[in-house]
Amino acid sequence: MRYGAKVLADSLSSAGHRLTTFEVTFPRLVLAEFNTHRVFSRNSASSRAIPVVAQLRRVLDAPYVPADFGSNQPGMQAGAALAGEKARLAREEWLRARDAAVTHVIRLIAHPSVCAECMAPDALSECVDELSELIRSKTVPNSWLNVHKQLANRLLEPFMWHTLLVTATEWDNFWHLRTHPDTQPELQRVACMMRTAFDASSPRVLGIDDWHLPLTGTLSGHPEDRYLSEDELLKVAVGRCARVSYLTHSGQRDPAADLALHDRLLESGHLSPFEHPARPMTFSELAESEWCGNFRGWRSYRKQVPGEADPLGRKEIAGVA
Repeated sequence: MRYGAKVLADSLSSAGHRLTTFEVTFPRLVLAEFNTHRVFSRNSASSRAIPVVAQLRRVLDAPYVPADFGSNQPGMQAGAALAGEKARLAREEWLRARDAAVTHVIRLIAHPSVCAECMAPDALSECVDELSELIRSKTVPNSWLNVHKQLANRLLEPFMWHTLLVTATEWDNFWHLRTHPDTQPELQRVACMMRTAFDASSPRVLGIDDWHLPLTGTLSGHPEDRYLSEDELLKVAVGRCARVSYLTHSGQRDPAADLALHDRLLESGHLSPFEHPARPMTFSELAESEWCGNFRGWRSYRKQVPGEADPLGRKEIAGVA
């Protein structure tokens, strides 16, 4: 994987409010800083959802390695980047740390007694393949620790790339803070890429009855969507936005699976993917307040769900408690 910033949907209401959805990829180590921006609606690839073997392969085949290793100095900004032999040694040490993390995750899945020879750096990939085959064939020995991915994957996070869907109407503060030279370089780089994509994008003007629907529609390269009703497209958009948690929202589409996922999320009260689809606020709604949740001038699909902030109350309203 590598840095990426792509506009998935870009819409402008008749009142002049712009709503934009991005797919972005960046090193996971700056996710916390990205998440401090509270006006964003987000769905992320999840360490709890992606199988351990898949994460192990990613950090072995395509780990995040800093482009530069800044020198230590007081304050939050690094000094001059290491060069020459020092830069080479820093990179090697980073990759040794990656190998150590992979080794310990394998032992959390298998057993701490796994011999050191099997954990040599040049044997790690083969070991992961063996783990995968045992897990796939359901022949996991009873002696294995078999620690769940929600913990085992955490040791790999410094070496992971991270994919995220983000939708917002307010970007100025993000541009101001995160494209600034004082920002950590990894976050500054992706913020600059997002700003470039944002400035190059031409938003589509939507009417009061239209919906901002990321990852849907024939214009977005999904010919299978031509047979779906507006209500189905709305639900499919939710399902596809949710699938970023598993990194499976790209590639082959299955609208029926997306519709089913929408219904499961609604039933369980996991409503963050419902925030990306949105419609322009009506003039009467704008007269009361131009804000609806974290969007200005737009009302997310989540706000259409009765009792959206209280899953139990929502079920009671729907009469399914």
